[in-house]
Amino acid sequence: MTQYSQIKSKYPDAILLFRVGDFYETFGEDAVQTANILSIVLTKRNNGGSDIELAGFPHHSLDVYLPKLIRAGFRVAICEQLEKPSKEKKLVKRGVTELITPGIAVDDHLLENKSNNFLSSIYRAGDDYGISFLDISTGEFYLSEGKRMHIEKLLDSFHPSEIIYSKAVKKEIQEWIGDEFYTYGVDEWVYTLDYGRKKLLDHFKTLNLKGFGVEDLHLGQIAAGAAMHYLDSAQQHDVSHILKIQRIREEQSVWLDRFTMRNLELLQSNHPTGIALLDVLDTCRSPMGSRMMKRWIALPLTDISEINKRLDTVTALRDHAGIRESSREYLKGIGDLERITSRIAAYKISPREINQLRLALSGLPDLRKELEVIDVSLMNVIRDQINPCEDLVHRITQQLNPDAPALVSKGGVIAPGYSAELDELRSLIENNQEHLLKIQEEEITNTGISNLKIGFNNVFGYYLEVTNKYKDKGLVPENWVRKQTLTNSERYITSELKDIEDKILGAEDKILELEEKLYGELVDHLQKYLKTLLTNAHMLAQVDCLIAFAIVSLKNEYGRPEMTDGLGIKIKNGRHPVIEHQLPPGESYIANDIYLHNEDEQILMITGPNMSGKSAILRQTALICLMAQMGSYVPAESAEIGLLDKVFTRVGASDNLSKGESTFMVEMIEAANIINNFSARSLILLDEIGRGTSTYDGISIAWSMTEYLHEHPTAQPKTLFATHYHELNQLEELYDRIRNYHVSTKEIDNRIIFLRKLVPGGSEHSFGIHVAQMAGLPQEIIRRAEEILHKMEGHHLTAKDGQSPSRSKKSKIKNIDKKGNNGNALQLQIFDIKDENAMKLKEELTQLDLNSLSPIESLLKLKELQTMMEEN
Repeated sequence: MTQYSQIKSKYPDAILLFRVGDFYETFGEDAVQTANILSIVLTKRNNGGSDIELAGFPHHSLDVYLPKLIRAGFRVAICEQLEKPSKEKKLVKRGVTELITPGIAVDDHLLENKSNNFLSSIYRAGDDYGISFLDISTGEFYLSEGKRMHIEKLLDSFHPSEIIYSKAVKKEIQEWIGDEFYTYGVDEWVYTLDYGRKKLLDHFKTLNLKGFGVEDLHLGQIAAGAAMHYLDSAQQHDVSHILKIQRIREEQSVWLDRFTMRNLELLQSNHPTGIALLDVLDTCRSPMGSRMMKRWIALPLTDISEINKRLDTVTALRDHAGIRESSREYLKGIGDLERITSRIAAYKISPREINQLRLALSGLPDLRKELEVIDVSLMNVIRDQINPCEDLVHRITQQLNPDAPALVSKGGVIAPGYSAELDELRSLIENNQEHLLKIQEEEITNTGISNLKIGFNNVFGYYLEVTNKYKDKGLVPENWVRKQTLTNSERYITSELKDIEDKILGAEDKILELEEKLYGELVDHLQKYLKTLLTNAHMLAQVDCLIAFAIVSLKNEYGRPEMTDGLGIKIKNGRHPVIEHQLPPGESYIANDIYLHNEDEQILMITGPNMSGKSAILRQTALICLMAQMGSYVPAESAEIGLLDKVFTRVGASDNLSKGESTFMVEMIEAANIINNFSARSLILLDEIGRGTSTYDGISIAWSMTEYLHEHPTAQPKTLFATHYHELNQLEELYDRIRNYHVSTKEIDNRIIFLRKLVPGGSEHSFGIHVAQMAGLPQEIIRRAEEILHKMEGHHLTAKDGQSPSRSKKSKIKNIDKKGNNGNALQLQIFDIKDENAMKLKEELTQLDLNSLSPIESLLKLKELQTMMEEN
């Protein structure tokens, strides 16, 4: 326990799994937490007169229990016995061999094969941040710098399993990130440029970082260096597969802030039973392909040349069904080359995994030959970089048994014929086994004990077993030594048996020792191929993603988009890729055309009933553009896409009450982000701006935002604006580049049919009560709602000058001229229509002193107020 306490003091914030014989034990508070999480028995043991909690599990069950601890958000330190127990030593040497945290894991049991397991590191310097992402299981290492919004976008794109930061900014990080990610504070001195830069230079063995393109990114270097320090502190020293660090450039991918990532449901759905765009596009057959697909979706390209290279490859693959299918069959069987390579670097690779590597490499020559048919620039580059490693395949084939077990300790790892010494030892065992059978037959002949058997146990080795039937007949020779008496038999040993036993057991020990040595030499040899293997994995992942694009496009009848340098978007018969994927069999998605251009139709004001499909039209437009810039075909008959640099959305309502932010506050934060960051090449989706506040406040904000987007002096971003505020339809008459559209409906026998077709012109109705009826609200509520609606339309909205409501509103709205041309336009009082009777009622209620009223006085006052309302 003294030894335990000393080791535990070095890892106070981790659960310490303390190896004792065949068990991992936990003590004290660790035991209480472990028993609770793993649902195992919590006991107590006496420790020098005091009880201490104890919980443990067999060491061979580590793969079962460790993932549960990690997924529960715990750091786990694994303490092993570092020497074999012996009679001379009462206490064996122990030490922590590995610290495992949510962001540091390489074992399959701890990883999701289709997702990266990134450790992120964040460094703050004023308003600027450095960030890095490191996946030790694949060797991927990225860094970037930017403002907080850029960092938030990257966190949503990479979704790290763990974030580390300087303890000096603990409060800020926890307030910012909350419980959305697992976080851990590191000593402040780790986050310094001198230390962080040195960690990177030492690891990559370079004089500077110019070769990686990150020489001037000092904040990113600090974050990345801290991540490398964190690996060291976790005993993760075998990281030679981390061969490079890559810069994430804002300008190389479409800007998608965290709101847009979530609103468009690119990587995950906002609903438990929903699906995301990733679920539609990811038909990859390899884990590396699925992980790459996530990055392609999160980081669409902004280089037309690179986009067209992907599109050209997808086009070529669409024309060759045989190559697609044979390539997919190969990719299905290659396993996870990236993570196999990381385990080679960590010397944790199993014989079975090396055989898997051999099979994967063996199929590369055929794959390369097949891909020669796909004669386009990107595929030619990919094919040329694939290296079959034929010499490595030959070495593995020669040295490794094709049926090798998962563990070296099981034996039978090295192939016959590879080592003469090993073959000789194996032959010795086989011959001695035959010798044992010969001894058994001879003794049966000599003694007349017909059922004599030779057995073995760990206590006294090989023995001769005689049943009681023959024991009392005097047939057992005097030179046999009795070792054990059983109920029905007795066991004996002889000097001849002991001689054979020594040879066999000695040979088995030597065989295991030699196999471990030879296997270690093979793993050492594999270290030379780390870079080549990771390059192969990266190339195969690209092939997998491009084939997935081709297959999805054929299955769903997507069209090839045309990318241009212009500022327009022209989509013919566009569809929503996710919604159409979920339609019942036989039901087709109603397609729509969209035309947007900075110079003529810049802003589309889209009105229409609830549930008519306004939001779907907004989202599908953005998704079609983003899919095009990923290099994918798109769900449209045709699409001409002017290159986008940013996509913004303000869609739906979402409270953030845990941070004290209401629905309206979140809405305005997202709106402010759009207004402060758009450019001429941006696409903006606005859905129900201002609905989180009062009607007239909301209309005012929406009106003003639209004016701002239209009249901006340097950038006129393409904008789709879905709204229930029909007053905004007046903007078309005031501004040249605003167009009104609505989603059409048809009314038959008091029933509303949603046609889901976008047509020119505004709409005056929302049909909210009709939607409420469809949702199943009781008829009495529906009838009452209709009464109230008619009363409000006929009474409360009647203008003071006696005009009809519609005429009054229209005439007053037209009093608002273009922005800045009329002083009255800035007051926006034309929306402030007040009910005088309601104001009188409000005044009466405000002046009431409820505490001084008796029950009867309360009823009389209520009657008085009711009479007041009836008279008016």
